Formats: sequence, structure tokens, C-alpha cells
Amino acid sequence: MLIMIHRRTLLATTLLAAPRLGHAQDSFPNRPITLTVPLTAGGPADVVFRPMGNRLQVDWGQPVVLDYRPGAGGTIAMDTAIRARPDGHTLAICSNSQFSIAPFLFPMPYDNETSYVPVVMAAGAPSFVVINRSVPATTLAEFLALARRRPDSMSFATAGVGFTSHLATELLMARAGVSMLHVPYRGGSPASQAVLTGEVQMNFMEAAFLTGLLPTGNLRALAVTSATRHPLFPDVPTVSEAAIPGFETGTYWGLVAPAATPAPVLTKLRETTQRFFNSTAERERLTQAGFLPIAGDAAVFDRLKAEESAKWGQLILDRNIRVT
Repeated sequence: MLIMIHRRTLLATTLLAAPRLGHAQDSFPNRPITLTVPLTAGGPADVVFRPMGNRLQVDWGQPVVLDYRPGAGGTIAMDTAIRARPDGHTLAICSNSQFSIAPFLFPMPYDNETSYVPVVMAAGAPSFVVINRSVPATTLAEFLALARRRPDSMSFATAGVGFTSHLATELLMARAGVSMLHVPYRGGSPASQAVLTGEVQMNFMEAAFLTGLLPTGNLRALAVTSATRHPLFPDVPTVSEAAIPGFETGTYWGLVAPAATPAPVLTKLRETTQRFFNSTAERERLTQAGFLPIAGDAAVFDRLKAEESAKWGQLILDRNIRVT
């Protein structure tokens, strides 16, 4: 069981000493490892990285701590990790919301190009266009037509301004020619609950949430944002099939370290985490949880960062999106 920090509160647990599976050539790690998280507990970051933390605890015999620091588009969590001692014991979990969107929306307390280095690009995930069952629409085309007839009568939930759920909806509205009311929440879990209870009508929801909430009967999944249909929901069409040709978005989850982290420590982190995420068992687990396994190295991380920055930076400029 990982130790969790909810803001300033550390929920300490007693961990049994575990034998190491290999002999490190240096002293890293020699104390607990902290992973800062840009969301509240229970979100997709937990799904992707909690098993990795459990594995590291067993392999390295050191506790792994999740430090939840939502807010400011995830830059609070990133800044906390980047300013920590650069010795590999503090790392940041991040998504394209942090490394490719936040720089266009928030005053950056760090240099997005030079203050951190990639450890691993772990996984990606498409989203589903989900509506509350009270909305009189059964297809994406019907929902967009309804929203088009009644501008701003529909509201949509997001994990917060600047997160991919927000920008994906902005892209949908831009491509479909509709206007809806944005209701930001502090994380994906409360945003998903908002559409489940009918506080809002629509949400871009990842499969990690959808698998647990769709059976309630209170939601309808209208389309998925990937280029092809999702293997867990083969009956749900893509957005491209359903209404907007060529539409495709996703969230990418990675791990970064402070830029001055020593090369031997960084090498160990990269080799260990990439090996974990590339294992057959982990790739199957992520697939069943609705993610796309990547296990990418620094080059993959940098490529995705550049592509996502160009895409979302242009949308933010075109839509004049601002954080208020």
C-alpha cells in the first residue's frame, strides 16, 4: 500500500522490509521517494503510477509517497518536485496538461524547457464524450445539434482550467460550432461525479472512470476521442465516425525529474520504470484499465511534448482561452 499525502497531511503506514532484487551500484535510493501528483486522489495518475510505486517499494526497499497537489493546471505539483533536491528522491507525475498546455495559460514558476528532464512516458488514454441520461440525445450528432440550437444551455465539467478535459471540449466546440458553459472542478473524480448526478450535462471522461460509472445507467457514452474504437467499448463510435471527421485527442502520462538529477540516478530511474511499464503484465493491466501502454523513453516524451504543445497552443490562441 502506497503512502498518500493529501496536501499537508501524511498518512503514514508501517512497511515491512523487503529484499532487494538487485544490487545498485550507488546509494540511490537511500530514503523515501516522493511522487508529486497534479490531481486529487483517485484519478488516472493513481491508476497508472500506483502499481509502479508498489513495485519500487518491493525492489528498492524504500517507501514511495504520493503527494497530491492539485491546482494551477498542475504547475504547483511540478514546481514542488522541480525545486526539490535533485537526487532522484522527488519526482513529478505529469500529463500533457502540465508539459504542453499549462505553459500557454499560467504564469510559469519554472522554465518548461530546462527545469526538468523526462524519466518515462508511461501511458496514454483517449476520452469518451459522456452525457447525463436526462439529456434528450442518444448520439453525438444529436447532442451537438441540441447544443447548437440552444447556445450555452448545456454545461460541461472538467478537471480544471487547462487540463486536457477542458481543452478537448474547447476543441469539440470549435470544430462543431457550439457553445457550452464550462464548470471546472478540482480533479477528474469530482468532474465525473458532476455529470453522473446531473449537475452538468456533459464531460470528457477517461475509461478508468467510465468503467465504474457507466453501469449505473445514469450516463451515456456517445463517442471516444481515439482514432479507432476502444477495445473495452467496441460499440461506442469514435468522434470522427459520429460527427467530426479527423477529430482525435488524448491524455499522455509521464514522470519527470529535476534537471540537475545526476546521470547515474537518472539512468537507473529510466531503466527501471521503462522496464516496468513495458512488462507484459503491466501492459495488459493498463489496457484493461482503458489506457494505451507506451513505456516510452526520453525521445518519445520530447516528441509528444512538442506535438501536443503545437496543437494546444494554437487552440488556446484561437479560442482566446484565459485563466481568470
